[in-house]
Amino acid sequence: MEKQDTIVSYNHGISLVERKNLMITGVKKIENFDTEQFLIETNLGFMVVKGSELELIKLDTVQGNISIRGTINGINYLEENSKKNKESALFNRLFK
Repeated sequence: MEKQDTIVSYNHGISLVERKNLMITGVKKIENFDTEQFLIETNLGFMVVKGSELELIKLDTVQGNISIRGTINGINYLEENSKKNKESALFNRLFK
């Protein structure tokens, strides 16, 4: 069994404490991040975490867990079939 197959089998979950500490499980990879936004691929599709002073605290690529600290203002999921939207959003962020 390949490592990637193992990661996909983990459940996806979110734990947010006082809008400051965010733990996400079931993460496949982090596509893009900065101090205001994270674009994350999870087992259930792409998710966007928005906030301020965001920083990646912990990254466990084997188990697919990440921890983010900062002020969390929003968590949104992108439609699975909207890969064009994801690519467009990345393109727009690059040339903002």
